[in-house]
Amino acid sequence: MTTAIVWFRRDLRLADHPALSAACAAHDLVLPLYIHAPEEEGDWRPGGASQWWLHHSLAALQAQLAERGVSLHIRQGDSLAVLRQLLAQTGATAVYWHRLYEPAAIARDRDIKAALREHGVQAQSFNAALWCEPWQIETKQQAPYRVFTPFWRSLRTELGNPQPLPVPSSLRGMEVAGGTPLEALGLLPRIPWDRGLGEAWRPGEQGAQELLEIFADDAIADYAQARDLPSRHGTSRLSPHLHFGEISPRQIHRQLADRVAATDARRRPDIEPYLRELGWREFAHHLLYHFPDTPTANFNPRFDGFHWAAQDDAWLERWQRGRTGIPLVDAGMRELWHTGWMHNRVRMIVASFLCKNLRQHWRHGARWFWDTLVDADLANNTLGWQWVAGSGADAAPYFRVFNPVTQAQKFDPQGQYLRRWLPELATAPPPLLHEPWKDAALLKRSGYPAPMVDLGATRVAALDAYRSMRGG
Repeated sequence: MTTAIVWFRRDLRLADHPALSAACAAHDLVLPLYIHAPEEEGDWRPGGASQWWLHHSLAALQAQLAERGVSLHIRQGDSLAVLRQLLAQTGATAVYWHRLYEPAAIARDRDIKAALREHGVQAQSFNAALWCEPWQIETKQQAPYRVFTPFWRSLRTELGNPQPLPVPSSLRGMEVAGGTPLEALGLLPRIPWDRGLGEAWRPGEQGAQELLEIFADDAIADYAQARDLPSRHGTSRLSPHLHFGEISPRQIHRQLADRVAATDARRRPDIEPYLRELGWREFAHHLLYHFPDTPTANFNPRFDGFHWAAQDDAWLERWQRGRTGIPLVDAGMRELWHTGWMHNRVRMIVASFLCKNLRQHWRHGARWFWDTLVDADLANNTLGWQWVAGSGADAAPYFRVFNPVTQAQKFDPQGQYLRRWLPELATAPPPLLHEPWKDAALLKRSGYPAPMVDLGATRVAALDAYRSMRGG
């Protein structure tokens, strides 16, 4: 009888799980293991919303395994020390896991793999989070890509016809003493601010599959247009499930491709726009792997000379709490605080307002998103903020300053999104809903704040600062 440890991290599912499948195929027994070691995340330990999701995702995985008569073993502490202890305790001869791509995780896993192999333990890692490894896609000059479109062309040719792995039928677990109860990890908030998260989400593999079914049935056919409308469920909302590995991009691709194949050609949806968005996720990981300093350093070093405004804690707090006096910005920030998520177009707008109208450094926004997003992902978060700021790879042009008023008028013309998250303005007619400062009586009656800055004047100031950086 041989035993293997399957080390779960951000791969909290049973289907399309290469490490689990390999362990079940090669060994008689497996020990599913989760090690809680946030200090090993370096400067990017999971934020509050991510911890909430992790708790519930682990609970869902526990339940899934229990249905198959298998226990999820949880430990806290140094990962290598825990693995060594369990190898001795169980007599296991192998450890299987899936690769992570953050700089701290890469360094940690490299050391663990070397240490285990030095002592004769079979240590094997797999790709389960991406279509392709970050080092597999490169330019003709054998360099990493810096622009998305050619990266996507190259990646798209590699996708092929993915066949996700089924849940192993031979899954046989083992029991071992000394585990840590999930509740002892202290992942849930100490104050009850998370009620909205529970109303909005169902963490776990089953929740991910349900969202994918809904998206495939109801939204994919209209995705190219509806994805820009924050009042509609026009996106998949799978990002937190992808981050925690409750579903894989291979599974998404396969299911959508099967749905297309089974649909009458006259009504066949075009899934390419959505696959391209998943390609951005791959691009983000490609960049983080090849440029590991970018979570805190400008990708474009010319931006090291950009004149940011002095950090203003009062401005930052108003932005964080959705009290800027700019309706679309405030609606987005309140949606984030209440649900742990924000529509992607609105993310670009609130980020543009912070970086360009307020000229606060993009790192302030990245840190706030890191703590409040249930889909907080270092690669995606870094790419998104540097893209908006203009300092990143394939970034938005420096002169692009999103106008939150015209954006709201275009993508939320009747104000359904604004009314949902700004109840104090719910009765205002659309023209005033988008620009409530034009009616002083409305502001006084509603208690909604006047704009903290003038959008036009701050846009001019931002452009002047960009031109100064560029030398005129």
